[in-house]
Amino acid sequence: MIEESEFDFERFVSPKETEQETTDDFEVSLRPMTLDEYIGQDKVKENMRIYINAAKKRGDSLDHVLLYGPPGLGKTTLAGIIAHEMGVNLRVTSGPAIEKPGDLAALLTNLEKGDVLFIDEIHRLSRQVEEVLYPAMEDYALDIIMGKGPAARSIRIELNKFTLIGATTRSGQLSAPLRDRFGVIMHLEMYTVEQLADIIKRSAVILGVACEDDGAEEIAKRSRGTPRIANRFLKRVRDFAEVIGDGRITADIAKIALNRMEVDDLGLDSLDKRLLTMIIKNYNGGPVGLSTLAAALGEEAVTLEDVCEPYLMQLGFLSKTPRGRCATTLAYDHLGLLKDGQTHL
Repeated sequence: MIEESEFDFERFVSPKETEQETTDDFEVSLRPMTLDEYIGQDKVKENMRIYINAAKKRGDSLDHVLLYGPPGLGKTTLAGIIAHEMGVNLRVTSGPAIEKPGDLAALLTNLEKGDVLFIDEIHRLSRQVEEVLYPAMEDYALDIIMGKGPAARSIRIELNKFTLIGATTRSGQLSAPLRDRFGVIMHLEMYTVEQLADIIKRSAVILGVACEDDGAEEIAKRSRGTPRIANRFLKRVRDFAEVIGDGRITADIAKIALNRMEVDDLGLDSLDKRLLTMIIKNYNGGPVGLSTLAAALGEEAVTLEDVCEPYLMQLGFLSKTPRGRCATTLAYDHLGLLKDGQTHL
């Protein structure tokens, strides 16, 4: 099984959040705070509105929520909205940050009644931490073992009723006992060009930059269905608009900026094209194994699998078979290659 590691943040189209974006005031300010401001994910949003209103009417905390889907679609943002709509505090952490049961116990015992604990990458929790989390989610209690051997004894600590929101990009890696303890499970889907254009226009207003409709649409078309990438593109296109334009983001400015960043009309960058070209030219269109591709390209296998492949498969450029990856006819056409590897005239 492929070990998970950090993505290559040098890729401008990576949907993973960079350290700068985590601490960037602009990035924080671009996040909507209410369900009404949240654009897209209509089914998730409307169902969540009902669950929140029902919990508030009962005077109860919201049931535990699991959000899953590709990175960059707004899982962290939605967790913040849920806490804001419920009128409670939000505590944010991640699976890798909770190294031992004591870390989780410290988080849980400090929660006030109704608070929301958000755990990103919850699939990366250790088995020992998961065992402590089960009674906390189900019975709102911690079972702590004091001492060792015959003298060991169990102490139960009662917790305030809280809401756990877990986010994962790999729901298949969640253990069944953990998944079953979530009362609300929601899948976030990729955004349409129209939804991304609305997000870009909203962000442009917050950033104080003039953005025309065709400019927002041009950025949206290349944003790989991901709001985080769309906002990242917006900030960089804004730089080009201020330096080589009149400060307004138009379709022409957006095209110039994104072409210079080597992002094509469909949002493919140089690594995407190298991957497809490698399969077509070096392996006759495939099939070829992931580890072989990673070695040939000098990239981490997890980067190819989690960042490149989902979008290429969504476009229909790449297919997975039991024997490996294959480039499709659409990939040949997009790269201007014929089946014999020669370019179109």
